[in-house]
Amino acid sequence: MSDLFDEYPMLIFALEALAALTLLVVIVVWTMSGRKKDAGTHNDRGMPR
Repeated sequence: MSDLFDEYPMLIFALEALAALTLLVVIVVWTMSGRKKDAGTHNDRGMPR
């Protein structure tokens, strides 16, 4: 495995960027799905009705 990183030193940065992008997408999808369930229980100011 270290031979692979020695041959392609930018590979670890690409893997880290891919992990960060995946985490960002998961967080966005998770928050958007939670927002749809609560849409009818709050008014425009975010206060419960």
